Amino acid sequence: MTAPNQTHGPDRKLTEEEIAGLRERVKAFMTEHIYPNEPFFHEHHPRRSAEGAAKLKELQAKTKAMGMWAPHLPSAAGGMGIGFMPYVYMNEILGRSTVAPMAFGSQAPDSGNAEILWQFGTKELQDKFMKPLVNGDIYSCFSMTEPEVSGADPTGLQTTARRDGDEWVINGHKWFSSQGEGAAFAIVMCASELDQPPHRRMTQIVVPSDTPGFNLVRAVPVMGETDGSHAEIRYNDVRVPITNTLGEPGSGFRIAQKRLGPGRIHHCMRWLGQMQRAFEMMCEYSLRREVYGSTLSEKQTVQNWIADSYVEIQASRALTLSAAKKIDQGDEARVEISAIKFFGAKVLHDVIDRAIQVHGALGVSGDTPLEGMYRGARAARIYDGPDETHRMVVSRRILQSFKAGNGWDFGVQ
Repeated sequence: MTAPNQTHGPDRKLTEEEIAGLRERVKAFMTEHIYPNEPFFHEHHPRRSAEGAAKLKELQAKTKAMGMWAPHLPSAAGGMGIGFMPYVYMNEILGRSTVAPMAFGSQAPDSGNAEILWQFGTKELQDKFMKPLVNGDIYSCFSMTEPEVSGADPTGLQTTARRDGDEWVINGHKWFSSQGEGAAFAIVMCASELDQPPHRRMTQIVVPSDTPGFNLVRAVPVMGETDGSHAEIRYNDVRVPITNTLGEPGSGFRIAQKRLGPGRIHHCMRWLGQMQRAFEMMCEYSLRREVYGSTLSEKQTVQNWIADSYVEIQASRALTLSAAKKIDQGDEARVEISAIKFFGAKVLHDVIDRAIQVHGALGVSGDTPLEGMYRGARAARIYDGPDETHRMVVSRRILQSFKAGNGWDFGVQ
C-alpha cells in the first residue's frame, strides 16, 4: 500500500524580515497569554482537568485566529505552511514554556504523528486520524520503547505484527508511550518482516486505543513530569486492518528517521528557549539580590557562571542551527544531530543548575519555574536516545571518514 506523495515543504519561502516578525508575534503572545497562565496549568493540566482543557481551547482559538496554528505542517494539512526553518526559529521561543506548544498545536508526540500521517498515511487514515488530531480535537501517542529491551538499540524490539487475512494481529509490551493515557490512537512500531535484515523488519501501524486487546497498564511516573503522560501498554491479539499501515511494511525505521531527525532539532531549539529563560532569570536575580555587602552580580563566581552560560548557549544555538540548515537542504545530518543532542542536553542542565544556585532556596521552591525545568532537563539526556549512543554515532562516523581517507569537513570555506 503506497502512501500519497505529500509535499512537506513551505507554501512559500519566508523572508528574514517575515521570520523576525513571526518571532516577535510569538514573543508577544507568550508574554500576554502563556507566562501568566503557567501557574493555572500547573494546577489544571488540560488532559486531566475540565478547567484546564477549557482554558487551553481558549488559547488555541487565539493562535488559530492569528494564523499561527500547527506551524509544523503545510497549509494543505491544516498548518501554517511556513516550512522547516521558520518553525525551527519559532521553537526557540515556544520552548520557554511547556504550555506554549500545546497552545500552538505543535506539542509532541501529536506533531510528529501528524507529520508522518501526512507523509505516509493513506487518505482514509488522514481523514479518520490526522484531521481531528491537527484540529486539536483528540490526542495521540507514539508507542515504540519496550521495557524488556534497550531503547538505544531499536532493532531488538519484540512487539510483533503478523498478517491474518486483511488484518494485522499485534502482540507486545510497550512503555514510555508518550501521551498514551487519553490518546485516541497509537502509532505502534512492530516487527512484521522477520525474514528481512534488522532495519527492514519494522512496520508502523495505527492502532485506535478502543481496539480490543489494547490494554493501558498504567501511567509511568517520570521525573520532571506531573501529568503521568508516559504509558505502559500491552497489546494482546490486537486486530487492525492492514490498511492502517503507514507506508510500506518494513519501512518503519525509515519513517522513524524522517520523524526523529527533525524532531531532535525541534527538541534542541526548545531546550535553547529553556536555557535562555533560565539565563535571564539568573542575570536579573543576581542584579538585585544582595549578600555580604554587594549584589550577587558582583561576585566573581556568579560572573563566571554568567559568562560560561552565555558562551555555551551560543555554541549550542550555532550547532543546532547548522544541523537544521543541513536537514532543510536534504542532508540527514546524522553526526550533527547526534552532536547537538548530547551537547545541548548538557548545556540545558548546566545553565538551569547555575540559575538555581544563584536563586538559592528560591530556586528549588515551586515559586519559580526553575525546579520543574531542572527535573525535565535530567530526562533530556535519555529520551530521543541516551547521550552515550549519540556520542558513539559521532565518533564512529568521523572515524569511518578518516579510515576512508577523507578526514572530516568542518564546513570551513
